[in-house]
Amino acid sequence: MEMTSKIGKILSVYLVITGIGFSVSSEFFSQMISHKGTDPVLINLSGMVHFFIGVAILVNHFLWKNMLQILVSVLGCMFLLKGIFLIALPELTLQSADNKVQIPWLMSTGFILVGLTVGCLVFLSKNRLKEKK
Repeated sequence: MEMTSKIGKILSVYLVITGIGFSVSSEFFSQMISHKGTDPVLINLSGMVHFFIGVAILVNHFLWKNMLQILVSVLGCMFLLKGIFLIALPELTLQSADNKVQIPWLMSTGFILVGLTVGCLVFLSKNRLKEKK
């Protein structure tokens, strides 16, 4: 459970900050989502970063016993899949930028809700108290 807590803490803070970023800088993120004038090297680097984060999470954490472990593992899978798609199928992945669901305030809300859910599970969990003893 210690590894789950460590990764969960990192993910929760990252997701909440990303959600705040989407909210505060919605114009910037709207342009980023649209991928207008995107450099292929940056797309590949983004894929590499997502891939390595996903693999790092899953190599250290592939647990499915409780809600926190499931969320951490699912987020690891999502990072890995995004990395794979950005590297292997960049054109197809970039076409998803035309998706109407990718609205900054909606994405902001999603990131914050998932981040707060993971954060509540990891920071307020009864299991955390057991780990300290």
